[in-house]
Amino acid sequence: MNVGQICQRSTVTVRTFNEVTYAAQLMREKHVGYLVVVEPNVSDGLSRPVGVLTDRDIVVTVVARQTDPRTLRVGDIMTQQPVTVGAADSIDRALQEMRRIGVRRMPVVGHRGELVGVLSLDDVLNVVAGEVQNVAGSLRNERLIEGALRP
Repeated sequence: MNVGQICQRSTVTVRTFNEVTYAAQLMREKHVGYLVVVEPNVSDGLSRPVGVLTDRDIVVTVVARQTDPRTLRVGDIMTQQPVTVGAADSIDRALQEMRRIGVRRMPVVGHRGELVGVLSLDDVLNVVAGEVQNVAGSLRNERLIEGALRP
C-alpha cells in the first residue's frame, strides 16, 4: 500500500496572494485546519505546492501578536517550500518524514510535482485500525471455528 492509496484527494487550497482572513474563512467553511498553498505552472497548468498554512499558523503568527489579519497575505505567514511525499511512496517513508519534521499532515505530489492530495496521521491510523481489526477478527474466528469443530 502506498501514500496515494490512502491520502485525501479532496484538498483545500489557497494562493499566496489571498488574504489571511479569506484563508481563515475557508478553513471554517470547509472544516479543515490545513490549507495547501499552490501556484499553477504556466507551462503545464498543474498546481504545485509552494507552502502550507495551518490554523495554528494563524493563531501564533497573527492572533497572538495582535496583528490585523486584513493586512496580511497567505504568503506572509505560510510555511514555505513544504516537505512533500510522493503518491507512489510507501506509508513508512511518509511517516519517517512526518516524524523527522514534526508534522501531522503533508502534501502528496504526483510524478510531475503536482498536488494530488494530503496525507494525515488520521489517514494512517484508519489503515492501522483496519489491520488491527482484521487480526482481532482472525483470532475470534479461529476460536469460533475450533469450538464448532471440536465441541
